[in-house]
Amino acid sequence: MTIHPRNSAWPSDRVAEARAVIADVAHHSDLLIRLACNVLAQHGETPGERADAQRLLVVVDARRGVARAQREDQGRAAR
Repeated sequence: MTIHPRNSAWPSDRVAEARAVIADVAHHSDLLIRLACNVLAQHGETPGERADAQRLLVVVDARRGVARAQREDQGRAAR
């Protein structure tokens, strides 16, 4: 485990990566999008950015429920 000094660029690097994931949300997994949303919700620069990340997290979590339900329905139809 690497311990980063307080003046490290680590947090800003993670925020930049999270923004890149959110900017191209269609090409990333829900897991990675969730992780990026959590990073931005905690470390976003503005209250608006943090709020937007929290909203997207709600949408991704809701979509997961629909996708799971559709898979279960398809499994029942195949029987």
